[in-house]
Amino acid sequence: MSAPETMTPAPVRRRIHPAWTVAAVAFLALVGAAGFRAAPGVLMVPLQNEFGWSTTVLSAAVSINLVLFGLTAPFAAALMERFGIRAVTAVALVLIGAGSALTVFVTQSWQILLTWGLLIGLGTGSMALVFAATIANTWFAKSRGLVIGILTAGSAAGQLVFLPFIALLAQDPGWRQASLLIGAGALAVVPLVLKFLKNSPAEVGVLPYGATPPAAGAVTGPESTDSTGPAGQAAPGQAAAEPRRNAAVRALQVLKRASKVRTFWALVAGFAICGATTNGLIGTHFIPSAHDHGMPETTAAGLLAVVGLFDIIGTIASGWLTDRFNPRILLAVYYQFRGIGLLVLPLLLSATVQPSMIVFVVIYGLDWVATVPPTAAICRQVFGADGSVVFGWVFAAHQLGAAAAALAAGAVRDATGQYTYAWFAAAAMCTIAAVISATIRRDARKLESVPVPA
Repeated sequence: MSAPETMTPAPVRRRIHPAWTVAAVAFLALVGAAGFRAAPGVLMVPLQNEFGWSTTVLSAAVSINLVLFGLTAPFAAALMERFGIRAVTAVALVLIGAGSALTVFVTQSWQILLTWGLLIGLGTGSMALVFAATIANTWFAKSRGLVIGILTAGSAAGQLVFLPFIALLAQDPGWRQASLLIGAGALAVVPLVLKFLKNSPAEVGVLPYGATPPAAGAVTGPESTDSTGPAGQAAPGQAAAEPRRNAAVRALQVLKRASKVRTFWALVAGFAICGATTNGLIGTHFIPSAHDHGMPETTAAGLLAVVGLFDIIGTIASGWLTDRFNPRILLAVYYQFRGIGLLVLPLLLSATVQPSMIVFVVIYGLDWVATVPPTAAICRQVFGADGSVVFGWVFAAHQLGAAAAALAAGAVRDATGQYTYAWFAAAAMCTIAAVISATIRRDARKLESVPVPA
């Protein structure tokens, strides 16, 4: 009679699945890491005024940051598999906080390359969008697109929370106080990460959210509940061995396998353009460009904060749509709308905020990183167990594109005295990205011919 008493309570103990707690902490971590993402555009003019550095020099610091931001991502995904999500995330937040705080001591241009570029680049790279994909793929068997959309919106929320304060502090007490605020925001999340960010469902004795218990005798593993790609059948054996491998070797092996699939290169090209037209141009140069037209920096920062607000709405909506519609078509639509916005932007910039600028900010905000959920979904569909690391490499291309655009736009500004040609070039690139995305083929079946070692 004791057996029924021990069996009946077990299935109904948890009301909220632990995956949602992990997702909430991951969201806060992304918010804390996002502070610096908005900082260069706000701090660029104050640094120029104090030290006399050119736009090209400061753009170079941002470019180093963006390159490291991107190149660190695939290795960070592999490190999360090897050492756990919690440890990598905590170290990343400490690097961001330290790099931002040490910025207050810079007196020469090479020092800003070290703090803005090296330290914060490594930290933000480890907290890149691949972090969102890793959380979603590890903890969720359903609603992954929605979860990636919500977590990606965490970066936008960080921009929304920090940007107006950074702009105000940079004008009144000074840019050093703004840097300290960013550092404090990143460090404040570390205790929550260490306490609540669990590495896997197995760590707390549950299945991923939405997963069903395997049948008796079935082979189980982290990917055995994922039916979204052909690589899922090979995943259990692979998943059992991969976490014990060197993280760098794992990342490079995944790159070698993915490079044999055409879809990978299509995603790389599209996401490089995505980075160029968001972080590289708008994120870095919108405020200086608006300042060139006589708009106060605080006003321009407020517009970017509105972009962040609508980005939250757009990215979550994109995640919802990705769970229901063809992600390839969604990407094509997103890129084309972004291109139209960039094409008209030079006509909208002025000393005051006109209604047309509000329309631009709303549309661009809805589109800002709406590309992330469908891109991550394609990576998961095509590459299965390797999906998170593949997305890391695709995201690396995103940041390389952003770095190139940030540096090129700064050079254009120094050479011509305005950003107009940079905006037009970006609009043309968006059209190219839309065409590439619309023509992505379903390579999932072809992936079976690519050897995946056990």
